[in-house]
Amino acid sequence: MMVSLFYTLLFVCVLCMNSFSGVQGRKWKGEGTTQNLESIVIGRCYDYIRTVNPAVGEKNCSQIWEAFKNAFINKDPCSILPQDYELFINLTFHEIPPNKSLFWENNQLLVSSFAGRGLRYMSLSDTLFGFVGNLLNWCGQADSPGLDYESCPTAMECENNAVDSFWRMTSIIYAQHSSGVIQVLLNGSAEGGAYPQTGFFADYEIPNLQKHKISQVVIWVVDDIEGPDLDSCGTNSVKILENRLKTLGYDVTCTDNYKSVMFLLCLDNPDDAKCALASSAPAAQRGPISSDRGGSWNKLMFVSFAVFLFRFALLY
Repeated sequence: MMVSLFYTLLFVCVLCMNSFSGVQGRKWKGEGTTQNLESIVIGRCYDYIRTVNPAVGEKNCSQIWEAFKNAFINKDPCSILPQDYELFINLTFHEIPPNKSLFWENNQLLVSSFAGRGLRYMSLSDTLFGFVGNLLNWCGQADSPGLDYESCPTAMECENNAVDSFWRMTSIIYAQHSSGVIQVLLNGSAEGGAYPQTGFFADYEIPNLQKHKISQVVIWVVDDIEGPDLDSCGTNSVKILENRLKTLGYDVTCTDNYKSVMFLLCLDNPDDAKCALASSAPAAQRGPISSDRGGSWNKLMFVSFAVFLFRFALLY
């Protein structure tokens, strides 16, 4: 009886220890570090300088990884500050072409498609310093050289986490070096407003724009194809943004459902009513043009035949 009770208690203790270690293994609510992070960061670095934007020149991708990693390794994952990425920024920095900056809120994938990997515009994720970290997750552990693959803190758990501090730093640098006409692409179907008054654009990018470098701010408010029209130029949160920028002294224009972006959205939704394209030329206009071309061709054939007969007459 005593032996049976002993093994029962031992089994319960084992279960308790396993449960406890499972809780301890996952300290945070967010996803853990992206697997193969080192290979991805170094690979993206080489991809960028070799194929995406070779104009930035030679960069030491191994040093860039070390600078990136050392910003958060061996540290409390809730005590990472933007300035911890300063060396990483120094190693990855390159100029942003004038008139190419594209800021955004609530439409990351659309912005990536529209920017065309820097061919049309250069959003933050189209710079080298943004490209290497785009859509990745990472964090370290206090007093440990390893990465935490189990979990990482979310913004709700602590503000100074490794990922958010990275994007705060890169957002600041991106805004400081934007120039000429800058573009802002907002989602008119976003719940809570197209322009969040607390966010990276509001808190870190607008305050770091260099007014003497900016000639105009162009705002595009584009609704989701199948989404509601919740916000527009001159209304709601967009009006707040327009007023803020104008108060700061910027020349601001705003356009709803900018055609170039709508064309891109319609590639995936060609049958939607918003994607119905009217012909630029009425059928009644096209008829005479075709007839005129036929008449011109007939006249040319008649003149050519007349010249032939005239030359034939001279010879004979």
